[in-house]
Amino acid sequence: MASSTVAYLLLISMMVAAYAANLDQEFDITWGDGRAKMLNNGDLLTLSLDKASGSGFQSKNEYLFGKIDMQLKLVPGNSAGTVTAYYLSSKGATWDEIDYEFLGNLSGDPYILHTNVFSQGKGNREQQFYLWFDPTADFHTYSITWNPQRIIFSVDGTPIREFKNSESIGVPFPKSQPMRIYSSLWNADDWATRGGLVKTDFTKAPFTASYRNFNADACTWSNGASSCGSGSRSSSTSSSWLSQELDTTAQERLRWVQKNYMIYNYCTDAKRFPQGLPAECRAS
Repeated sequence: MASSTVAYLLLISMMVAAYAANLDQEFDITWGDGRAKMLNNGDLLTLSLDKASGSGFQSKNEYLFGKIDMQLKLVPGNSAGTVTAYYLSSKGATWDEIDYEFLGNLSGDPYILHTNVFSQGKGNREQQFYLWFDPTADFHTYSITWNPQRIIFSVDGTPIREFKNSESIGVPFPKSQPMRIYSSLWNADDWATRGGLVKTDFTKAPFTASYRNFNADACTWSNGASSCGSGSRSSSTSSSWLSQELDTTAQERLRWVQKNYMIYNYCTDAKRFPQGLPAECRAS
């Protein structure tokens, strides 16, 4: 059953629509002193890490809700100690953030996909997963669907995590702070692999992660106003994400991923929360 499900999900991944935006028009390289590169006339972006520095980029636009897709191919081989971060974040002391972090590992050992959600500066909502494929062998699509009701993390169109709006029980939800997209490749060998026991082997440097086929079907934020404010965007068929929820099939896929590939869930870590699990965990 498990192998047939994996085969089905890989087939679905080949069918996921990827609209190739020109990365040069959508992103600015922000650090790395030449280690980040735009290639193939803006169709491909690469980040590199060596002993001296990592590298990173950010989106030109800010977004307040949307469906955002990016295809990534992660650092191959011995990637222990490295972290490839891809996330949405606002600024300030009470920032909001929606995180993917890919924690490298020794050759042959699986990557760990680390997810987190911050609202008003509070995170500690980690869920971690193995993947059902080798994320270094080819490009795969990592998506964030963010609307006023929920945040859905998806890989190749398969949901792996849902964070629902629980404001009714006092849990802040990211809904009022526009966020940029950020990505970086950096050395985190003090914690990334086996709690920092395995260090980065810089004799294998440079380490390189690759990006392509970015698509943002989203409300952009500019000069204090949303592009969806007129209602024209939110009423269009392209904005089904604005009220998207998981249907029965998607819920089944989510349960399958969480049963077979989830390796950490803050909502079941009673030792970490001796005063009681977070409210959103008790409500779900």
